[in-house]
Amino acid sequence: MDSTKPASELTAGTGSKNGRGERRRRWEMTSADVRYFLIKPGTSAEKPELGREVTNEADALVEAFKTDQPFFTLVTWKAVSENENGTPRIVKEALKRT
Repeated sequence: MDSTKPASELTAGTGSKNGRGERRRRWEMTSADVRYFLIKPGTSAEKPELGREVTNEADALVEAFKTDQPFFTLVTWKAVSENENGTPRIVKEALKRT
């Protein structure tokens, strides 16, 4: 996958062995679907545990800077079926926050 493209974009190369052309799909996810967590005290980024949830990325950045600790982003996905030209596929769909 091209590192300059967002992680939410899936691209299959052109001229692949199976003869399929280039294909792109953008997962329907917004910043409102992302949750932000500070690291749980006493844990590390190597073995992460979620601590306190903060409301937005700006607050996560400030708190992480103040405590010199990383913060985590979390998106919850659901597997759903989709029909494309009569071919069933399983795709991911971001769950909306409530």
